[in-house]
Amino acid sequence: MTFEFNRKKQIISQVVLLLEQLIESQSPEPAPQSVLTETQPVEMLTVKECAALVNGLSENTVRQLVAQGKIAYVRAGSGVRGKILVSKASLLEYLGIAS
Repeated sequence: MTFEFNRKKQIISQVVLLLEQLIESQSPEPAPQSVLTETQPVEMLTVKECAALVNGLSENTVRQLVAQGKIAYVRAGSGVRGKILVSKASLLEYLGIAS
């Protein structure tokens, strides 16, 4: 029984050593630059406003992009009945349109 305990302890020590080596070998990722500042608030649009902003874009397409997680949004209100507010910058970036 002592042999099993010592063997387990040895294996755990090896795993910890390998994990430490892995962490040390990875270069730290640079911190993401904040695109928004206090003087530049986030502009949020309703689904209807998004469709009106871009010619050829339907409300259903905007809802599909939200459901697929392709554009940033928040749901104002509770549950599935809450109003969907889409980030204008995210929508324009996804569509490749300069704001």
